[in-house]
Amino acid sequence: MERIKSNGGGHLNSAYDAAPDEPPVYEETNFPGEEHRTIRPSVISAFGHDTLDRVPNIDFYRNAGSVSGHRAVRPSLQELHDVFQKNGAISVPETLEDDGEKSDGTPFDDLESADTSDDKGLVKFGWIRGVLVRCMLNIWGVMLFIRLSWVFGQAGWGLGIVVIALSCVVTTITGLSMSAICTNGVVRGGGAYYLISRSLGPEFGGSIGLIFAFANAVAVAMYVVGFAETVVDLLKEHASLMVDEINDIRIVGCITVVLLLGISVAGMEWEAKAQIVLLVILLVAIVNVFVGTVIPATVDKKSKGFFGYTSTVFQENFTPAFRDGETFFSVFAIFFPAATGILAGANISGDLRDPQAAIPKGTLLAIFITGVTYLAVALCVAATVVRDATGNATDLVIPGVACNNSAVAACELGYNFSSCAVDTCKFGLMNNFQVMTMVSGFGPLIIAGTFSATLSSALASLVSAPKVFQALCKDNIYKALHFFAKGHGKNNEPIRGYVLTFIISVAFILIGNLNTIAPIISNFFLASYALINFSCFHASYAKSPGWRPAYKYYNMWLSLLGALLCCVVMFVINWWAALLTYGIEILLYIYVTVKKPDVNWGSSTQAVTFVSAVSNALSLAGVEDHVKNFRPQILVLTGSARTRPALLDLAHSFTKNYGLCLTCEVFVGPRSEIYQEMNAGMEKNQQWLNKTKRKAFYAGVACDNFREGTESLLLASGLGRMRPNTLMIGFKNNWRTAGRDAVQSYVGVLHDALDFEYGTVILRINQGLDVSHLVAEEEEMLKAAREQEALDNQMMTNGGKAKGLFRKSRNSSQQVLTTRVSVCGPTPAQVAKMNEKLMEASGQFKKKQPKGTIDVWWLFDDGGLTLLLPYILTTRKKWKDSKLRIFIAGQPGRSDLDKEEMKSLLKKFRIKCSDINVIDDIHIKPRSDSLKNLDDMIKPFCLHEGSKDMIQADVMQKEHPWKITDAELSSFEEKTHLQVRLNELLQENSKSANLIVVSMPIARKESVSDFLYMAWLDILTKNLPPTLLIRGNHKSVLTFYS
Repeated sequence: MERIKSNGGGHLNSAYDAAPDEPPVYEETNFPGEEHRTIRPSVISAFGHDTLDRVPNIDFYRNAGSVSGHRAVRPSLQELHDVFQKNGAISVPETLEDDGEKSDGTPFDDLESADTSDDKGLVKFGWIRGVLVRCMLNIWGVMLFIRLSWVFGQAGWGLGIVVIALSCVVTTITGLSMSAICTNGVVRGGGAYYLISRSLGPEFGGSIGLIFAFANAVAVAMYVVGFAETVVDLLKEHASLMVDEINDIRIVGCITVVLLLGISVAGMEWEAKAQIVLLVILLVAIVNVFVGTVIPATVDKKSKGFFGYTSTVFQENFTPAFRDGETFFSVFAIFFPAATGILAGANISGDLRDPQAAIPKGTLLAIFITGVTYLAVALCVAATVVRDATGNATDLVIPGVACNNSAVAACELGYNFSSCAVDTCKFGLMNNFQVMTMVSGFGPLIIAGTFSATLSSALASLVSAPKVFQALCKDNIYKALHFFAKGHGKNNEPIRGYVLTFIISVAFILIGNLNTIAPIISNFFLASYALINFSCFHASYAKSPGWRPAYKYYNMWLSLLGALLCCVVMFVINWWAALLTYGIEILLYIYVTVKKPDVNWGSSTQAVTFVSAVSNALSLAGVEDHVKNFRPQILVLTGSARTRPALLDLAHSFTKNYGLCLTCEVFVGPRSEIYQEMNAGMEKNQQWLNKTKRKAFYAGVACDNFREGTESLLLASGLGRMRPNTLMIGFKNNWRTAGRDAVQSYVGVLHDALDFEYGTVILRINQGLDVSHLVAEEEEMLKAAREQEALDNQMMTNGGKAKGLFRKSRNSSQQVLTTRVSVCGPTPAQVAKMNEKLMEASGQFKKKQPKGTIDVWWLFDDGGLTLLLPYILTTRKKWKDSKLRIFIAGQPGRSDLDKEEMKSLLKKFRIKCSDINVIDDIHIKPRSDSLKNLDDMIKPFCLHEGSKDMIQADVMQKEHPWKITDAELSSFEEKTHLQVRLNELLQENSKSANLIVVSMPIARKESVSDFLYMAWLDILTKNLPPTLLIRGNHKSVLTFYS
């Protein structure tokens, strides 16, 4: 509750410190003849005088734990505010050395803060080699040479354009969204995973990152098998098979993967050179197709359906001619995977010179170039090749024999392919997957282009998978995978990731049916696209001030449309693969959510949560409170969050996840001395609450005295309708020795709570509540142990001889250890036993309560809070074995009637209890020994003015106005005796209860002295199990109306 402490004159700069518990020390520097602060020359030239303030600089905005080991430290507000009053010479360091301690949630080699501008020897790519080339090679796949002609044969070039356009729309929207995200801050390694995780948080990023890396690894196998199948087809044509067709594909595939792995492991520079070679081959093959379409058709080519550019063929191929059960959507599903690959550049974002500029420019240009290429090649083929051809040069038009309607264009050009309507033909757009080879000027170049397309895509995936996987492992979201985070060489190459990708690829080449796995992989990629689009929408929707992308050509609703399109396309491609993808992603999302990785990337999810919270709070503010919706919102005066665990645990049991719980601390003392401690404690206490899964908020105030601080909390805590309505405080066990001011402050807090119409709850446990001395001892021991461990490590590192800082600090460390051991070491047996009992009592509400009762002594109608709070406890798992017993005061002779009335009332309230007891002898005078205990308790605080004359009594009363007068004792004799009698009844009836709840007596202001009131509370709850004194604000919190 109350904390009095001063840090002295130390300077705290924890907000900019790599290790929050060890603030930097700013040493004073004294120069001969004058006192002087070292400052930057730029500061002097800018302002013309010596100042501690700094001009804006990028180094101030780097994260703690930077890979560079240095970051600039701006002066804190405390230094600017206090230093000139002391007339001291203080030097603020320009940079702060990273001490090697990892900041919470931030790896030591922090990717966000790594400054790679000065790195020597690293291979970094521009937007052309790094993004444009990779994306084009990945998008230009085997589809261009093998299936594109079939797509336009089935759909016609009219719907074929729609197929290509729709694919480009999806990829273009995704490219725009990705451009916005990657220009909203520094982009490091990890590609799609990095973009999604930093936008939507680790839950989405961690789930999509794993399946995206796996998809790339399996994609290597798919592309390599495509290459191997082409090679085996050539071997088959020349009767040169090694074993058989299936095993030859496996042999060629494995050899190919080994070669590709060698290129990748050799370094990004070699891989980039290989990509350039493959691009040249691919470009030559594409040009070869265009050249072939303008070369006059030979007789052989005409018999296979190629006639050169003719309007007749072009018109005939305009309309769709779906066959074999194909539809527009099935044809689209076959083509769309060819449009994927737009993340090839982003996936190596850590190897780009300027990812923010390279990724948008290279990706969007690649989408445009490849889209135009697909369209141009397809239209050229559609304008020159008919759908069906026999390949027989003798199938010419015979005069007088009519042509079948399906081959009108061929008939007009002198060929009769009518037989294709009856028998299956082997040539034409619909039948021959090698149309491009036939159309081209030089057929072998198309085979080379097919090799290039498959190998380049395989190489890109082989590089992407380890890079993305390494970034995921570095963030330590899946702790079991952290082994793969280590990099090697100047480029931090993920060698372990390469080996894992190689193993996965070989496994799928050897055992996998890739026709089955292919749609799953396509859906994995589409899920990544969908989340990239949704990330852009979500960040825009949150309207966070931190969302400031340099790329402005995006629209949040367009991004949402892109996300929905991706989801639709997933089902179009394969509905069961889409469901499987969603299932895997949901499971991984749940896993990461449950594990709660200790990271904070400022995701848009946090921003939207904040916006929703504000919106909901404002909505609540416009609604009147209703008794049916009442729930206890508790302000509990625990002091530091760890100081009174029993009080916090019981308050948390009342609120759980459904109500507001504020754990509050009042720092008493001069504000200039305690504000640093208070500010440092804010985050520390909230983190402890989160770590221990207490659904509560921490708040602290600094004030000159405890009552004023609590008054500030009572008046200002909360937001709108989310304000505390109940004060919970521990009983002041030491009230007889604490002194007048402390008692007056404590009782004053209770008066203030009632004045502000708060419900008031006091918890008393015989062993006490405050464990702050034990917590302090534990922290001291841990700190001493850390110092000793650091000292031992340094000694081992230096071969037994300490150097530098540790050599200087060794004596002080040993001294500290000796001191702390003497403080925390063996203590008198009595004190040790008391501490043991205190710790046991402090943890009793954390455990499941044994079978027993919660005895509720509902003596005064306070609106129902005295009944509601224990009922809420019985709904919690820990208290489910505790039954309610109700005790009420009754008049002699009508106990049965009083019991029936209470039973009826509880039934209407729908509150079950195991028993109702009517106490009809509550008015009897207490026993003499009980009264003697009370007299002994209040004797030191009584004025005893009755034995003095009037003048002397007046003087005594003026000197000690806080003491209990004889007149006061006489006036409140009945109420005083009532508290004593109640304690006797509690001892008789509730001694074995798990918890006792009693209506709290109220002391009328200006009438009952503070010490008499404390005596009432003390004698009422003395020598009992854990006891709650409760007094509602006399407004109904229970109702029997629906």
